[in-house]
Amino acid sequence: MPALLVVCFLVVPLAEIWVIVQVGQAIGGWQTFALLLLESLLGGWIVKREGVRAWRALRASLAGGGLPSRELLDAALVLVGGTLLLAPGFLTDVVGFFLVLPPTRPVARRLVTAVLVRRLLRRGGAGGLLGTLLLSRGAPARPPRGAQPGWGSAPGGRPSAPGDVVPGEVLHRDDEG
Repeated sequence: MPALLVVCFLVVPLAEIWVIVQVGQAIGGWQTFALLLLESLLGGWIVKREGVRAWRALRASLAGGGLPSRELLDAALVLVGGTLLLAPGFLTDVVGFFLVLPPTRPVARRLVTAVLVRRLLRRGGAGGLLGTLLLSRGAPARPPRGAQPGWGSAPGGRPSAPGDVVPGEVLHRDDEG
């Protein structure tokens, strides 16, 4: 995590300054400033439009009673992309447009989902709301580290699924000993 913070707060701004200087030398200072301003205005308009779309899709999914995993991730991508578009610079604008624009957002969604699922599974489980939302898309779940044998197993040794009834007895800590 510290290496990521170094990249975010040191390397990215330096790279942005270098790119802005290179563009300024190629097309001129005022033209570079105008281009950055134009990108920011265009980005703000797109973020507003896509943010409204993401919000409507999220509300429709919740009203339909489904898990809004795709809609939540789209809203998060629009939020992060919009933040990057507000930062002055060409590199952050490219990434921001990639996260916000409808043709490229599904690619970003797949990349983010793959990274998050890999991290959840590497940590030994997919507990909590994030794991439920991500794994509702078909990724296999693993029992948490330290889980007792038989955790999450249905008759026949297959993993249990939501809604399965697993025969057994519930023991409470008060009942033991």
